[in-house]
Amino acid sequence: MIRIRIATTKAAALLLTATTLAAPAAAGTPPAPHQEAECHTRIRGSHATADCYNGNATPDRVQLHLRCAHWWDPAMDTAPAAVDPTRHVTLSQRCWLRIREAWVSHTPG
Repeated sequence: MIRIRIATTKAAALLLTATTLAAPAAAGTPPAPHQEAECHTRIRGSHATADCYNGNATPDRVQLHLRCAHWWDPAMDTAPAAVDPTRHVTLSQRCWLRIREAWVSHTPG
């Protein structure tokens, strides 16, 4: 009889542990933070290119922004592009003469 009680107690403890681990997260927990695609930007003269790879499980939307060097040259932005999980996208844009700065913005996809 003692052996049966010990086995039953261990089985109950294992069942309780498995149930606790398999239980869904509480409804009040905040969602996981948005994970961004990894982007590398290159500037060559008046052309800028951004290569973005999304190694995350959620999609990301990326957009390349340029600030041109001269006041009369308007700032340029690409259209937003979706980068699905395990996918790659290349964005490119140009100014007339020179680029002052280029950056990529991210929004949840």
